[in-house]
Amino acid sequence: MKLHITHTNTYTYDAPVPYGLQQVRLTPITTKHQTVLDWTVDIVGGTQEVSFDDQYQNKTLLVLADRGTSEVTVTVSGTVETHTSDGIFGKIYGTAPLWHFLQSTPRTKPGKGIQKLAKGIARQTSTLDALHDLSKAILEVVPYGQATTFAGTTAEESLSVGGGVCQDHAQIFVSAARVAGIPARYVSGYLMMNDRIDQDASHAWAEAHIDGLGWVGFDVSNGYSPDERYVRIATGRDSSDASPISGMRLGTTAESMIVSLQVQQ
Repeated sequence: MKLHITHTNTYTYDAPVPYGLQQVRLTPITTKHQTVLDWTVDIVGGTQEVSFDDQYQNKTLLVLADRGTSEVTVTVSGTVETHTSDGIFGKIYGTAPLWHFLQSTPRTKPGKGIQKLAKGIARQTSTLDALHDLSKAILEVVPYGQATTFAGTTAEESLSVGGGVCQDHAQIFVSAARVAGIPARYVSGYLMMNDRIDQDASHAWAEAHIDGLGWVGFDVSNGYSPDERYVRIATGRDSSDASPISGMRLGTTAESMIVSLQVQQ
């Protein structure tokens, strides 16, 4: 399936910014599951300083805001052909060992709620079935969009408020899987929706490592495993590692962001 993507992030500041630096993880790479046919990155109000692969092999750009700018726009666009439909990413490994994905992070530190969810995994004889059951259980107790969360919300916090979005679902899944001794990681990317082209944000899901299969994907928010409608961009131990754009700036200026995203065949 060939997917055409256009994604624009516009950051506006209420005063000129003396210094700002952003890490941009919005460039897919070619794997056996997807082929990047073309991809461009356009920056207005800033300059790409360097491009590198981070510790998770995420293609990362450092963008320096123009001194004194009040707006920075990053637009990516291109075509990616996808080749997989079974949700199995497989036995593909980078430099980070599996034990690294058993480690908790500030955003995935488990509390009593997540530890309770993890107990359900131990009761299953099949790890794959147990993880599918975990995905269903998370969506039942954390309905999509039923509570307000933000970029820094932890897995346990989103579980306690009883609602969230794809980022929250993925982090809860990752945290509970790790409690059960299963390596798990966070994945960011794009999903072609069947009912619309325009979207409010990029997507996120989780992957768990299962003996014999390797990495297997679980999209908790939609209740199924990733198929040919998905394009992966970045991975990490939590949402901060795989965030599409993250950075810092000097000064006390207030920031607002507008996202425009279209994914279609």
